[in-house]
Amino acid sequence: MNRYRLLTNIALSLSLLLGGSSLTYALDSRKAVQKEIEQAKIQLHQSIRGGLVYKTYCTLCHGKRGDGVGRLTKLQDTTNLSIGKQPRDYFDKIVREGGEAIDRSPFMPDWEGILSEEQINDVVEYLMHVTDPVSRGEIVFKTNCILCHGITGNGKGRSARLYDPPPADLTRSDKNADYKRMIITLGGKAMGRSEVMPVWGEQITSQEINDVVEYLGTILVNDTEK
Repeated sequence: MNRYRLLTNIALSLSLLLGGSSLTYALDSRKAVQKEIEQAKIQLHQSIRGGLVYKTYCTLCHGKRGDGVGRLTKLQDTTNLSIGKQPRDYFDKIVREGGEAIDRSPFMPDWEGILSEEQINDVVEYLMHVTDPVSRGEIVFKTNCILCHGITGNGKGRSARLYDPPPADLTRSDKNADYKRMIITLGGKAMGRSEVMPVWGEQITSQEINDVVEYLGTILVNDTEK
């Protein structure tokens, strides 16, 4: 999100400093940035919904991380059910038509007719991110944490004003990864912090906790931005 804020600020600065055709160009640039931000939001929402579809239908074979280590893997006559990085068209075809449509495992069913068009589009979007822990962590964070910590992690979520002390500004956290992993797992009370912070270890998996810690490491604001 810092990249988007930077681009927006540049466009705004140009609109103030320049005139005539340059002003028009600056405004057009700002609109382009806003469009990019809106598209990113749409893709994020798709990924969140697609993650729910993936967990419901796909983890038994493909595993929670898309690495092919699922509970049914040993029953399949195949050695590779990992997802890996593939073009969007690849994922769309294999989800809709099944593994045999692209010379992959015949155990991969065709989901068209079982899943809705929206579910297919959403899970395809999620598959573009499932092998990346930071992307997975962003989805976990924005599915579970933004009500208190805010969409950017700055502690200004919609319910933040209800709590004293307020939720932490995670973009300025000085805690290391192990501490973050512990407070997410055990909750705030166990760590001598706010009792409002839930015991997430009872609600999400250890892999999801690791992923969200990876994501939190990418939203920190450096000294020049403070």
